[in-house]
Amino acid sequence: MRIRAGNASKIRSSEFLGHPRGLAVLFAAEAWERFSYFGNAALIVLYMVKYLLQPGRMEAVLGFATIKATLELLFGELGPQPLASQIFGFYTGLAYSAPILGGLLADRLLGQKRMVLIGGVLMAIGHFMMAVESLFLVALLMLILGIGAFKPNVSTQVGALYSPADSRRDRAYSIFYLGINIGAFLAPLVCGALAARYGWDYGFAAAGLGMLLSLGIYLSAWRWLPEDEIRTARDRAEPPARTERHAVLPLIGICATVALFWAAYDQQSNALMLWIEDLTDRSVNLGFWQGEIPSPFFLSINPLFIFILTPVLVTMWAREGERGSEPSPIRKMAFGCLCLTLANVLMAGAAWSATGKASPLWLLGYFGLATLGELHVAPIGLALISRRAPAHALSMLMGVWFAATLPGEILGGFLSAMWGGMEKPKFFLMIGSIAAFTSFMLWLQRSTIVSSRRGSC
Repeated sequence: MRIRAGNASKIRSSEFLGHPRGLAVLFAAEAWERFSYFGNAALIVLYMVKYLLQPGRMEAVLGFATIKATLELLFGELGPQPLASQIFGFYTGLAYSAPILGGLLADRLLGQKRMVLIGGVLMAIGHFMMAVESLFLVALLMLILGIGAFKPNVSTQVGALYSPADSRRDRAYSIFYLGINIGAFLAPLVCGALAARYGWDYGFAAAGLGMLLSLGIYLSAWRWLPEDEIRTARDRAEPPARTERHAVLPLIGICATVALFWAAYDQQSNALMLWIEDLTDRSVNLGFWQGEIPSPFFLSINPLFIFILTPVLVTMWAREGERGSEPSPIRKMAFGCLCLTLANVLMAGAAWSATGKASPLWLLGYFGLATLGELHVAPIGLALISRRAPAHALSMLMGVWFAATLPGEILGGFLSAMWGGMEKPKFFLMIGSIAAFTSFMLWLQRSTIVSSRRGSC
């Protein structure tokens, strides 16, 4: 027997602007959670390279000697920049692999709602611990565990607001993804400005306040959220049907392939951040104000493009759907990888042509193309998992989707570590070639996701 407390009639009677009211709650909670995450992420590499990993400071960080020795055993001797890139890569990769555990605990023991609350509390604690230098690595561990509990279960609840045949589901995930990027847009501006003007601690504290806001919103609108679905021991004892196994394995294959996309895409907070800091002309002269634009500000260009492009793409896909010509999810994702390839080719051109510091206009082109790629991969993948995963394993498979970033981020950190000793045009072309290879591999897998009555892929 499966414990199902979902109340479809309550969801239907609580609609707002054509969608269940719970979508607005999850939208806002995720926006502030992402504010906390991206605000923190925008600072970590620069914080380590410019401050924490300097002699006399890094020795005081609890567990640092062990982490450094382990990474150097794997990758050889590491200076401050390569070491920071490796730590950041492992942090983000582990943060997005922990959702497998968070999804399993929700599906089988605690339920989605309680896991979201546990995750939010752990993340808030982790953000405020970042202000204590000696607890830096402990704070990252708290954030990893918190993201693992929070991330898959909020995403699962979006799909739970809709019946399997509800055509609004794909659009709901695109709307939800827009909420993610409201937080991602504000985070570098607020946390970056506070860190630049008042010190690193203020930037990290702002991220912690964002997480507290997320928790407050989630708790205040509890009644509009879908109820938990927990798979009992009897359900777990039943072997999965053959059709369910056939649905799961191709989805895992897609997740594994997308790991390469994340290795290339997430250079934005790693090597590209160093390009912005050291090789981009950030000077501004507005008459009333002169100075340099803080490097983290540039990470807000990505969510800004998401605000611009999401309505365009949703409208275009809806019209193509009416004509029966909308691309399948896998084809959308393969196209998105090609967009990321072009973004890195553009940056290779910027590095090749620059005689001094490069114009920031190159970054506008990069973020425009990379964002177009992201919108064809990230929300489309979420919707694909939501639609095709067996109900009893949905949160776990959401966790697998997010966990694809673990190998991706480890690879991304390894690639970023080459930044200092590699010609910059060759570096960007290397990253672009990885994105192109991912597109090719996704294209080969397009036939593994078969058509079903809930949609084709």
